[in-house]
Amino acid sequence: MSLNAKMVKLQSLLSEIEQAVVAFSGGVDSTFLLKVACDCLGAKNVIALTATSPTYPDFEFQQACELAQEIGVEQIVIESNELEIPGFADNPPRRCYHCKYELFSLCLEQAKTRGFSTVLDGSNLDDLGDYRPGLDAVKELQVRSPLLEAGLGKEDIRALSRELGLRTWDKQAFACLSSRFPYGTKITVERLRQIDSCETFLRENDFKNYRVRYHDDIARIEVAPDEIKRLFDNQLRDRLVAAFKQAGFIFVTLDLQGYRTGSMNATLPKSE
Repeated sequence: MSLNAKMVKLQSLLSEIEQAVVAFSGGVDSTFLLKVACDCLGAKNVIALTATSPTYPDFEFQQACELAQEIGVEQIVIESNELEIPGFADNPPRRCYHCKYELFSLCLEQAKTRGFSTVLDGSNLDDLGDYRPGLDAVKELQVRSPLLEAGLGKEDIRALSRELGLRTWDKQAFACLSSRFPYGTKITVERLRQIDSCETFLRENDFKNYRVRYHDDIARIEVAPDEIKRLFDNQLRDRLVAAFKQAGFIFVTLDLQGYRTGSMNATLPKSE
């Protein structure tokens, strides 16, 4: 299907829905979905639901609020603490399932309270190519994924977001901070703050694609391959090491393979 045909299909799918709650993080996918849903249904028939938690950095939350205001849609903010979900903090391979199940359960509660018929999420075609246990929660709770249903992948969504004038079209893909920990490594508020502090340093120094992975005393930095050379600048490197050690790490390392999504999934058995 052409990009235009996929967009037409998405609009057709959304037009069949009277009212919807959109699980809205402010990322590339959910922002695009929210915008198109508002265009198709009218902003008064759409609610953006954003959940705050220790795994969701404050700058992402603030940007989500700004985007909802720019789109002109009502936003509901709820508090969700995944660390209190039984088993979540132990970081099992199906951690994301527990998180998404709680998130979409909260969305469904809000939808029912407001008399809305449907909950939408921003899953897309590219999510099928990686380990995504959260998709099981989507299916179990009968949450709709219109971007996936329309056959839209990440690059499609970026291209269409640019056409719509959304500033998120080239935003870095974001996953909750829990994804920075190897499976089986306990997730705590303190450790989340360590990661957040280090990634804030990278963001404030204009790195575009990055992750800081937690390995006990070691921080493993992933940046885009074309940004690796920047870390060989002596002044920047010295400031980075000082900031990471202040955050609580003893050793600071660079992953020469560079940034890639889901790198922690490399440790999973092939059956997963």
